[in-house]
Parts: sequence; structure tokens; C-alpha cells
Amino acid sequence: MADQNNQRSRNPRAGNGPQEEKQFDERTLQVDRVARVVKGGRRFRFRALVVVGDKKGKVGIGSAKGADVTIAVTKATDVAKKHLTQVTLYKDTLPHETEAKVSGAHILLMPARSGTGLIAGGVVRTILEVAGVKNVLSKSLGSSNKTNTAYATIKALDLLVAQKDWTTTKNKTKKIAPLKSETAEPKKKVAKAKA
Repeated sequence: MADQNNQRSRNPRAGNGPQEEKQFDERTLQVDRVARVVKGGRRFRFRALVVVGDKKGKVGIGSAKGADVTIAVTKATDVAKKHLTQVTLYKDTLPHETEAKVSGAHILLMPARSGTGLIAGGVVRTILEVAGVKNVLSKSLGSSNKTNTAYATIKALDLLVAQKDWTTTKNKTKKIAPLKSETAEPKKKVAKAKA
């Protein structure tokens, strides 16, 4: 009886307690079979594109190759965790409009009011979900290549600045003319003299 208890305690797979929750949400965006041409023919491997995030503003993507799909996904997940970026959020959406271009992919992201949801498709939607963005409008203007689209989305999220910084930088970069009502003085009524 004592021997059985010792064996149970040594077994690493024995469920001794509740398993800890994963810190990051890991999603595989794409798995491709790629070939390398060598003297004897072709050598096939697998390339995986993975996105990880904590749904609180941290997100990262990674791409890696491996002899097996599981190896490729594991390596890509490790790469993604090493390249996490902090996304600036404002009330479950983005603080301002942003766009980025990587190779042929061109991504435009715009803030949306509460209740809109994620108006995005494919890779962009997955990255925004994992990052924790709940309301946004997006448009993919260039190439539909998933890898380039993913990197363009991350670059666009990287370019975001906080709400207060955005208003100051916006005013510095563009000279905004004041409204007419602010500059115009109130007109004085001038009584016409009767002749």
C-alpha cells in the first residue's frame, strides 16, 4: 500500500491539484508546408504563424519552421512570447486611427463606439481579439498574405499613443485653424443716422 502511494506521488501526470491557467491565449493563424530543394530532391518542413496575447493589451506574433507541425507551432509560440508588445487601449477600443504597411499588406484600424464589436476579418480579427480590443473598425487595403497582414497589424498597434499624447502630438503636427466663432468678435449694432 505504501509503495502504491509513493508511485502516485512520483508520477508527474497524476492530478495532485488544480492545474494553473494559461497566462496567454495562443492561436495558430496559419500552417504551411514548405520545401527546400537539395541535390537528392525536396526536403519538406512545416512553417507555423502563431499569435499570443493576454487580452489585456499585450500581443505578439511569431513564425517558425519545424520537421513536424507540433514542433513548428511550439517554436513559433516561443518566438511570439519573446516579441510581445504593449497595445495602448482606450475604453475597449483604440485611442485614435492608425495604419501601417508591411511589404504589400496595408492595414487601417479605426476606433469604434461601444457595442460595435470587431469589424475585421481573418488574421486582423484574431490579433485584435487576443490583444483585448473589443470595438474597432478595420480595412485591409493591400495584399491578402497572412504573414504580412499579421505583421502590418502589429505595426499599426505599435504606432498607437495614449489619448492625452495623441491630442498634443496631433496639434503639433497639424496646424489647426481655430473655429470662426472663437476668433470673430461679436458684431456691434451700429445705428444708422437718419439724414
